[in-house]
Amino acid sequence: MNEIVSAEQFKELWEKTYNTKGKPDWSHILPYYDDHIYFRDSIQEISGIKEFTEMTKRLTNRSKELELKIVNIMMEGRTLFFEWEMKLSFGKYPSSTLYGLSRITLNQEGKIIQQRDYYDLWGDIFDNIPQFGKIYRKFMKRMFG
Repeated sequence: MNEIVSAEQFKELWEKTYNTKGKPDWSHILPYYDDHIYFRDSIQEISGIKEFTEMTKRLTNRSKELELKIVNIMMEGRTLFFEWEMKLSFGKYPSSTLYGLSRITLNQEGKIIQQRDYYDLWGDIFDNIPQFGKIYRKFMKRMFG
């Protein structure tokens, strides 16, 4: 049975997904997701394993390079939290590093039933564009800081 039983096991599975010479490979971890997975991040909201699998394929196809490092991880009961750094590159654009946190909820069978990813997509990407990153951060500080 494909069940998540510890933070260490999850970290090993997750890092294997993203550290495959630049292109992610989800094939080994998808069986750990429940058929009724609910996923949400800064860009999209997805329900169901079919839609989730399609999203992983789109991400793989459009990325030139995609690596993920788990910085911190903890598991309490059926909830996992992990802080991550993701290096990505799309097409001709320079590599960017995104910094984020994910919350994973497991069902009674130890499968992933919910995943919520939190990150600042635009801020982390804009930081890598000379001059624009400074302008963006100044704007954000003035408006929200």
